[in-house]
Amino acid sequence: MKRLRGKTLHLGGAAAVAVLLCAVPSQTDEYTTYLATQALVFGLLAVGVGVLTGHAGMPTMGQVAPYAVGAYTTAWLTRNDITNGLVQLLVAALAAAVFSALTGPVVIRARGVVVIMLTLAVGELTATAATQWKSFTGGTDGLAGIPATRVLPGTPELLNEDQVYVYVLVVTAVVSAVTALVLRSPAGLLLAGCRENEARMRAAGHPVDRYLLTAYVGAGAIGGIGGALLITHQRYVSPQDVGFDISALALLAVVIGGVRSITGALAGAALIVFARDWLGGWWPGHAPLFLGVLFLVAVYVLPDGAAGFAGRTLEFGRRVRNRTPRAAKSEAV
Repeated sequence: MKRLRGKTLHLGGAAAVAVLLCAVPSQTDEYTTYLATQALVFGLLAVGVGVLTGHAGMPTMGQVAPYAVGAYTTAWLTRNDITNGLVQLLVAALAAAVFSALTGPVVIRARGVVVIMLTLAVGELTATAATQWKSFTGGTDGLAGIPATRVLPGTPELLNEDQVYVYVLVVTAVVSAVTALVLRSPAGLLLAGCRENEARMRAAGHPVDRYLLTAYVGAGAIGGIGGALLITHQRYVSPQDVGFDISALALLAVVIGGVRSITGALAGAALIVFARDWLGGWWPGHAPLFLGVLFLVAVYVLPDGAAGFAGRTLEFGRRVRNRTPRAAKSEAV
């Protein structure tokens, strides 16, 4: 009965959030819808960071690399008249997964701070390639004037900001839901086992390196899809969109939202965009100040992230509801 009540509460909360997200285009102005779309795209990048950092135990500063691969691949496809959104997502995910499979063997053999350094190097080398490979990336000028995406062949182009928001929302929700299901499956439990006690997993005969490489490739595919959505959203990409700042903010979003929560990563990304772009636009030149305050609040007030705070609040409410009148009377005596 308690479990059923808990599931009902979670489903009710998820339904309320879904209604709020669906109501964004009709209840806000165009600029707010644009920022909400940006938060969703950035949130998908943060989900990939969360998979590696929170679930696989590999803190990464280079998830922006497959994100860049997905973005530039989608831009190339679109500029060659391949505007089908489904094809863009699949090809971007595949390209980013192949990129991660090539760089993964170097990363998964390291642990701790060394992982951060290696992934940072991968991200910086990718950003440098985006700057130098002018024939494919446009160099520092980037690629502009990218044609709009069509969801399917024959459907209208996604020119309206509201249409782009709905498209990005649906893709982000589907990818996040699939990721959450995989992490809760036996495969996700094996990955958690590698994070908690790698030596015991190896002693039990589990191929830990293979599990970690699979997680690295999967997170890369998620980043590639995020890059494809970036092109649909902005119709422009430059090295500044895939630089060190974006990589650092993605890790910050995961820390703020909760390193082991998919919804926490999305919420952290939304807070980052809110502080950097919405508040920064309201008070120009002070975006770094808002981000710094947000990070300090997260460290001292939300040590487990926003997801941990929400979990503790629900648990407190459950304990209050479960207190019997007799127990309350005994405590009073």
